[in-house]
Amino acid sequence: MGRLVVASQLNAAFNTAFAEALPEVDILAVPPGPPAALPHEAKVLIAAPFRKAGGSLPPTPPPGWPFDVKWVQLVSVGIDFYPQWLFDGPVVTSARGSSAVALAEFALAAIFAAAKRIPDIWIDRFEQWAPTPISLVQGQTLGLVGYGSIGEALAPRAAALGLKVLAIRRSKTPIDVPGVEQVHDFCELFERSDHVVLAAPATPETFRLVNRKLLAHAKPGLHLINIARGALIDDDALLDALDNGRVSLASLDVTHPEPLPFNHRYYGHPRVRLSPHTSVHTPDTRQNLAAQFAQNLIRFRHGSPLEGVVDLGRGY
Repeated sequence: MGRLVVASQLNAAFNTAFAEALPEVDILAVPPGPPAALPHEAKVLIAAPFRKAGGSLPPTPPPGWPFDVKWVQLVSVGIDFYPQWLFDGPVVTSARGSSAVALAEFALAAIFAAAKRIPDIWIDRFEQWAPTPISLVQGQTLGLVGYGSIGEALAPRAAALGLKVLAIRRSKTPIDVPGVEQVHDFCELFERSDHVVLAAPATPETFRLVNRKLLAHAKPGLHLINIARGALIDDDALLDALDNGRVSLASLDVTHPEPLPFNHRYYGHPRVRLSPHTSVHTPDTRQNLAAQFAQNLIRFRHGSPLEGVVDLGRGY
């Protein structure tokens, strides 16, 4: 069997990781976005997001699509950054699980930062030398909205630290994990949680899931953490909840749109900790995706079903 040619829209760091994991494959860099053309010998496309959150998507495929591509590998878990027509042709697989540990650690870091009041406790002048009350993470309650690969990585880590973990998922499949209590109502989850982590995909069902009605059920002083998609939150409703103290803190790694306009109220808000969608930018994300791709490549070459095929109904 000859060498396989893979067209990749990813950056040099990703392509290097893929090349190291796949010495028998030729990785050819191509521009991101809807492919106007691809090397004629390319059978696989590794696709970067076609838009940022809040951007527009091309309604129709470019002339010639899908060229000779037989398989599309997404660099993301969610599929909301890609047009519908991408899923009407070759088989498409997502990056499910490749960044789960990075996201779980980021969420835990946000929880610890809130409990220990970091960075507020740092001092740089003698006059500030006075102890600041902080909290224990142990004994607090973490609510997980979504129990896919991120929830599966986060829940046991949180439980090991002494957090009580509640989780709600789209599927009614029981969550049989020690230390995790499955709930079936979003209002109950928000009423009982000290920290809520959003880890669900962006779908029509989850659009502005966190709205005024749900936030009215928030446990006073709730800390909301979003590592999923900004579209899950009604920003005006969250800002009102932050202003009136119902929500004490929002740690947001994702927004809608991205980037936010220069005058958005999240910038500089005393109860908002905003990061520019940076939680997945760890070396293991590249390595994990390359390893997943390498395993699927064996299946592809043998004509076997691929793992991680996108489920349009679930949004990943």
